[in-house]
Amino acid sequence: MDGVGESSKSGSGVSSSQLMKNGAFCDEESCPKQVSPIRVGGSRNTSPLGRVGSRNTSPSRQKVIKTKPRGLDEETVATFGKVVHPDIQMEDNIWAMLPEDLLNEILARVPPFMIFRLRSVCKRWNSILQDNSFLKFHSQVPSHGPCLLTFWKNSQTPQCSIFSLPLKVWYRIPFNFLPQWAFWLVGSSGGLVCFSGLDGLTFKALVCNPLTQTWRTLPNMNYNQQRQLIMVVDRTDKSFKVIATSDIYGDKSLPTEVYDSKIDKWTVHQIMPAVNLCSSKMAYCDSRLYLETLSPLGLMMYRLDSGYWEHIPAKFPRSLLDGYLVAGTQKRLFLVGRIGLYSTLQSMRIWELDHAKIMWVEISRMPPKYFRALLRLSAERFECFGQDNLICFTSWNQGKGLLYDVDKKLWSWIAGCALQSYNSQVCFYEPRFDSSVH
Repeated sequence: MDGVGESSKSGSGVSSSQLMKNGAFCDEESCPKQVSPIRVGGSRNTSPLGRVGSRNTSPSRQKVIKTKPRGLDEETVATFGKVVHPDIQMEDNIWAMLPEDLLNEILARVPPFMIFRLRSVCKRWNSILQDNSFLKFHSQVPSHGPCLLTFWKNSQTPQCSIFSLPLKVWYRIPFNFLPQWAFWLVGSSGGLVCFSGLDGLTFKALVCNPLTQTWRTLPNMNYNQQRQLIMVVDRTDKSFKVIATSDIYGDKSLPTEVYDSKIDKWTVHQIMPAVNLCSSKMAYCDSRLYLETLSPLGLMMYRLDSGYWEHIPAKFPRSLLDGYLVAGTQKRLFLVGRIGLYSTLQSMRIWELDHAKIMWVEISRMPPKYFRALLRLSAERFECFGQDNLICFTSWNQGKGLLYDVDKKLWSWIAGCALQSYNSQVCFYEPRFDSSVH
């Protein structure tokens, strides 16, 4: 197929040895010396406990000294240390006779980033990513857990790192397998990541699986202009769709187009009614796409099943400074934004759309101590995105990550998370080997 990279033709993309040489999927401890790992917590340990050979004569200094990043409260200190598990003696004769199906089911439950270490154990495990039995079990197990994917360019070279929230570890992923376009991150869904950009003067979109290093470009749209895109993955039938809405320069005459991987082409749908969008941010939930509008005030909703747009007259809360639409599970749609005209009176709030009453209902407020640590200045910019009723806040200047669990009503700093660059593009990411770009 046109646009399929060389790595995608080989099935698993790159070999285990290539990944080791390139420093792929390495954490801070195991990363080869020639690759500069992403460090979590860059401060030097000046405590007497951290100096080799220094005497500690004060009984009070025998206690562990807790430090906190600037601007954080003591009860929200991020934990940078890894959990140490005791060594467990394993009987070789028992594990050697383990049935292959049972072994594949066990390996399928290992966090995906750890699989690359295990591939160096033997030839059988080295080829596990081509094993259909393993991929079958892998597709049936729950997700490893939410991850944050950060993408940026360093001297025009694409850089990508993934922060595992459950493991609290950064992983470096080589992105030199992608073409040399001027592209930017669209988003992620179901283990796939979508980018759009310009190949010369031609607008293009591509979809890739960072774990398998496979990718392919999508066919050109019928009206091929630079658009706002969003990708959704359907894991039940192993397919994905990309929705192209209005032109980013305000051309309202372009029809909505939808790419379907099952038929490998774009189909033309209804033109969005003439509205003034107040944000380029979109949210997709329950087969519906939502955008914020200023005139008429409310939301524009696109039904993917019918291909038609309709207006929802849901008025925004008063004194809303900036709002982000965030998709939750099932039909839940959230609005996140700052309220207040003056810096001393500002607060961050979360609303949920009541579909029956067509109104926003406040469900939570960010505690002042988190708000002050995340945004020190009233004019500071922040990003907000969500997945599965988790809402993540990132500050452009502070380089911090704050997580809110809607179900548990819990606020927490993301331990060890520091954005790699001020121009990083961030999204939630679900690492999966079974997600195919075809």
